[in-house]
Amino acid sequence: MIKINNLSKFFGENQVLKSVSLDIERGQVVCLIGPSGSGKSTILRCINGLESYQGGEVRVFGQIVDQNANSIHGLRTRMGMVFQHFNLFGHRTVLENVMEGPVYVKKVPVKQARAEALELLDKVGLKDKADDYPSSLSGGQQQRVAIARALAMKPEVMLFDEPTSALDPELVGDVLDVMRALADEGMTMVVVTHEMGFAREVADKVCFLYDGVIVEEGPSEQILSAPKHGRTQDFLRRVLH
Repeated sequence: MIKINNLSKFFGENQVLKSVSLDIERGQVVCLIGPSGSGKSTILRCINGLESYQGGEVRVFGQIVDQNANSIHGLRTRMGMVFQHFNLFGHRTVLENVMEGPVYVKKVPVKQARAEALELLDKVGLKDKADDYPSSLSGGQQQRVAIARALAMKPEVMLFDEPTSALDPELVGDVLDVMRALADEGMTMVVVTHEMGFAREVADKVCFLYDGVIVEEGPSEQILSAPKHGRTQDFLRRVLH
């Protein structure tokens, strides 16, 4: 579903991705782990066409991702993205936030969009907050609304960029539960995360990045329990203890 081949990305003189290659199959959950600044979030942004890249290529659904191509808008409607910060519209209710994309982008009739949005809010445990405004919700609740909003576009793949890192620890579990349920339903997911327990439990594949390179990748149990590379071992020693 997603094929990344020799992807290179520069910010000015600084090369943040160095010939990264990665294949993601339909229905797979892939977790990207590694220290801050290793290029994890940049990979997600290149998949979604939010960042241009200077070398190699990214293909999603067989199409090359090119920020400047007319096809990028069509590709983006097939991908959901959830960010570290929730980016909800403060002047719209929770329900209106979830309805917005289907109504204005996909031209779904308002009645249908409303019914589907309420269903999604029920799925993330927030149907009773439909008429509230984001400012009255906790961070964990806002993040679950952001997930419902992304799902409202009926994406074929979900990209999560550290979705729990801005949350208080006691709110993390509810968001991870929603993501676990999505994985159980067979949603293709690429997740940048520091939640090693979640990666161990849910990921089909874990990729450890360091300094713009995928140093090691493999099944979650193997990478997280018996990493072969010294850098992976050092990183896990620090985050798991």
